[in-house]
Amino acid sequence: MYAADMNSARFSGGVTTTGVVLFPIQFTWPHGGRSVFLSGSFNGWTELVPMSQVEGCPNVFQAVYAVPHGSHEYKFLVDGEWRHDEQQPHKNGEYGIVNTFDARPMLMEVPQVQSCSDTMTSMEVDNGLVHRISAVALNQAMPRISEEDIQVSRHRIALYLTGHTAYELLPESGKVVALDVALPVKQAFHILSEQGIPLAPLWDFHKEKFVGVVSASDFILILRELLKHGSNLTEEELETHSIAAWKQGKAYMTGQVDGHGRPIPKDLIYASPCDNLKDVALKILQNGIAIVPVIHSSSEDGSHPQLLHLASLSGILKCMCRYFKHCANSLPILQLPIYAIPLGTWVPRIGETSSRSFAMLRLTASLSSALNMLVEAKVSSIPIVDDNDSLVDIYCRSDITALAKGRAYTHNLNEMTVQQALQWGQDSNPPYERTQRCQMCLRTDTLLKVMEQLSNPGVRRLVIVEAGSNRVEGIISLTDIFRFLLG
Repeated sequence: MYAADMNSARFSGGVTTTGVVLFPIQFTWPHGGRSVFLSGSFNGWTELVPMSQVEGCPNVFQAVYAVPHGSHEYKFLVDGEWRHDEQQPHKNGEYGIVNTFDARPMLMEVPQVQSCSDTMTSMEVDNGLVHRISAVALNQAMPRISEEDIQVSRHRIALYLTGHTAYELLPESGKVVALDVALPVKQAFHILSEQGIPLAPLWDFHKEKFVGVVSASDFILILRELLKHGSNLTEEELETHSIAAWKQGKAYMTGQVDGHGRPIPKDLIYASPCDNLKDVALKILQNGIAIVPVIHSSSEDGSHPQLLHLASLSGILKCMCRYFKHCANSLPILQLPIYAIPLGTWVPRIGETSSRSFAMLRLTASLSSALNMLVEAKVSSIPIVDDNDSLVDIYCRSDITALAKGRAYTHNLNEMTVQQALQWGQDSNPPYERTQRCQMCLRTDTLLKVMEQLSNPGVRRLVIVEAGSNRVEGIISLTDIFRFLLG
């Protein structure tokens, strides 16, 4: 007989597979909850094992899982929160406080499992049942969903999106900020920072129409030009030149000119209130933009346009979550943990290669290196980590606009650190305007939970971290979600 001196892990006979002896163990969580899962060092913390409610004891959950010989750590995921059983052996480990046990042969009786009321009589487990469950556990791999189910889920999501319009994204009340294309560049970014917005549509009074968008990406390119030796762009020009002049200069910088050397005008990408949500989402994805202005015009020639809203992926996702949350069972894919889905960008594990590079920075890195990484890696944010690669903050494109306050951009950006830049942004905003910067999730979180987090205003990405250590494992963005869901 194999046994362990604990109540929440119970051993049966060893099972051999591929030459490794595995011991079926019964784990117990006696502290209640709606949904309880188990994970531990015995499965590399990469698998979420569902636990079943014990009949007649609504607060007790159990699961049987086969583990190899040796010392192990484990935790319980209870209603989306990682917890440990304080009544069992535990210690402070790499993943925070974890329960521990040793899987080794011991000449002792199997301890009795305590009841949900802590005074329940012993509950013997039928050895046949243990072995039957263990056989399943031994063959259990990463949760999977068939390609057919994925296509069914995508089809149902597409039906929902095509059946609803951009008009439904309009809030009952709110404001939309638009800027005059004749405004000085520095003033424009100061307004973006003051309003706490990353971008704004541009209005041309002479043409009487919306002609484009100014965003934090423009400011990044401007700052990079200032850093270049011999750049034609000066700090004085940043103070006085209009957005229109910058846009024209940007066209020359990026080679967007015709055969005569004249800038090629770019049409504004927008949506009408009657456009369906799938078309709006595809416009955002296919053009690599963050928002699509929703513009209404009462005349056929498009004159006298009215700016109603700035449609974003997060707004569309919020509508989807509100609809599918109450019928999640019709979309099995929503219940899968994100690690089981080809989604997001992950830090390569040892021995693995990744087709997409993963960008991370230390607080001591120069701001200029952060700007270069944002542009070259084509990402909207970079996790800031400590020496153990644990998440401490995040630097986003929208943080750049804070440098417009107080002429912070006149400092040597090669000497300014990321930490100093982040502090500058925090000091520039009053405490009531500071929101939680690091939005995180776990690899075991379901797709639906991640979607609900990303649907919150201002959240464009989630950093995937290890439970307990907060070591960065990856990042998942709104764009990742929609590219997957729309196929």
